[in-house]
Amino acid sequence: MLRHGRVGSVLALSVAGLIAMWTAEPLAQAVANNPYHAVHGWEKMPNGWKLGVPSGIFPDPDGKHLWILARCGANHCANSEQDAIFKFDLDGNVVKSFGAGMFSFPHGFFLDHEGYLWVTEGAPAGDGREVEGLKRGLGHQVFKLDQEGQVVMTLGEAGVSGYGPRHFNGPAGVVVAANGDIWVSDGHRGGNNRIVKFSKDGELLLQVGGGVESRSGDPGKFNDPHDITMDTLGRIIVADRGNNRIQVFDQEGDLLAVWTQFGRPSTVFVDLHGVVYAGDGMSNDQWNPGWERGIRIGDVETGWVTAFIPDSEAPVGTGVEFLGVDYNGSIYAGEVGRQRLVKYVRFRP
Repeated sequence: MLRHGRVGSVLALSVAGLIAMWTAEPLAQAVANNPYHAVHGWEKMPNGWKLGVPSGIFPDPDGKHLWILARCGANHCANSEQDAIFKFDLDGNVVKSFGAGMFSFPHGFFLDHEGYLWVTEGAPAGDGREVEGLKRGLGHQVFKLDQEGQVVMTLGEAGVSGYGPRHFNGPAGVVVAANGDIWVSDGHRGGNNRIVKFSKDGELLLQVGGGVESRSGDPGKFNDPHDITMDTLGRIIVADRGNNRIQVFDQEGDLLAVWTQFGRPSTVFVDLHGVVYAGDGMSNDQWNPGWERGIRIGDVETGWVTAFIPDSEAPVGTGVEFLGVDYNGSIYAGEVGRQRLVKYVRFRP
């Protein structure tokens, strides 16, 4: 049975009670508290390959490995014979890889509690990044794979964009709850501007936002929901990039909070200790005036920003748009404009 999120009740809430207001003083303290240094060239790629854009990073529960989804040595996979999914040890050595020819514009990535890997095809309809994939019957799907690279399930129709229970328009992110429910942010830049929840069997349970010409800055609606994740309390956390904010929902799709203190977040990750990491690689005078690019780190319960890693190379290229964190607290950031992975290692508490 299709159940829509109670957006009407969300909009009736006091916006002042949802949006966290922050002064310049705590942000200045966070900027001064950068306990990380950057490591370049961590990954040791086989076969003469380059990693290219890492569009998903997720730690393996064994604490010894890291899974990375990459765009085949560049920013696209459609014309490449290179693998797209890599399992690394923490020294940067590849211990397994697969996915050659499987994806066109791989975007969202998640490793669920059963060990299955989830990948989204993130090029929206009408976008130039969609074209080569459509020639190969690829695009607008969410894939569930085992750790040998075999497809277990798909959501959406291959190469067909749309709106409704069986179609996506450039799905950007995916996260899976412990009970198997699947959440997808749909979609990327000009897509459906909604988040959707499916049962473990692929039945659509609810949606929030969305619709024709649905881009909106209203609470509970979206403009380019670029990433989605979940904290240990089951709250759904969405990087609502086009609106320069993070939105937090419960499992019924009701809005709990709107955070504007994380800049223009393309990606959001929550570790097991309740630390939230938000990557802002696009703030500038056009999209988010007055904000500096970088990674903001805070408390997922309160939204309080405690640290900031500035993008020292801005405005050259776009900075971090994807990131993941290993169990040692090291951050692995995927930069799109510079087509590289940067590891950030904590050097002090």
